[in-house]
Amino acid sequence: MKKVFSFLFAGALVFGISCTGGQKKSADESEEKSAAVEEVGPNELTLAEKDAGWVLLFDGKSSAGWRGVNKGHFPAGWEVVDGTLHCKGSGMGEAGSEDGGDILYDKEFSNFHMKMEWKIGEGGNSGIFYLGKEVEDWPIWKTAPEMQVLDNERHPDAMLGKDGNRKAGSLYDLIPADPQNAKPAGEWNSVEILVYNGTVVHKQNGETVLEYHLWTDDWNTLVADSKFPELNEDWANVAKSGYIALQDHGDDVWFRGIKIREL
Repeated sequence: MKKVFSFLFAGALVFGISCTGGQKKSADESEEKSAAVEEVGPNELTLAEKDAGWVLLFDGKSSAGWRGVNKGHFPAGWEVVDGTLHCKGSGMGEAGSEDGGDILYDKEFSNFHMKMEWKIGEGGNSGIFYLGKEVEDWPIWKTAPEMQVLDNERHPDAMLGKDGNRKAGSLYDLIPADPQNAKPAGEWNSVEILVYNGTVVHKQNGETVLEYHLWTDDWNTLVADSKFPELNEDWANVAKSGYIALQDHGDDVWFRGIKIREL
């Protein structure tokens, strides 16, 4: 009888391990299947992102929602190509094309988390503006902070400014990105900008590269010691709500995966 019991117990143990292994395998397969479903293109949202409130600002197919700064149309200096918003380099410097100039998404945002990817041509320069205001006859950089987009290896701006504050990911001409982790021209860089009640964070290629706080004494001192008061004496008083814009600096630059979640 003892031998029979031992035999039955061993059989039950083997069966139990087999079943448990099968359940684990099924769970793993389910997770893998779920992860596969969540894989989407650069201009698409996952179900998790949709549930969290993310929305696309660019669908990869059209310029819907975008127009030129102080213009009622999408300028010919830009195009939608291969799932990107492409600024066609004019070779004539900032906004040198016949119908070029910066473009903006036609809605103002205040507190938000924004993500996108950019790729710059060799020797190129561009930027991402936020909290910008549209003022007649003014470029948007007279009112908006800028996350720098740059070919750090070739463009002279990388050597100008102070402590690298004109390199990619920096708050242009004010705060350098640290660490400086931008990828070379021709490669995609992922960036994030977080704005919440005056706190601003720049992330580049998965790392936080700077943080600052608008409307504080430190902010006012920082701006006062820069070139911006000469361009707009009230530049430090950044608006609490404004436009997101992409810069035409006369160079080839591509943007994709532009998404935002309002906070």
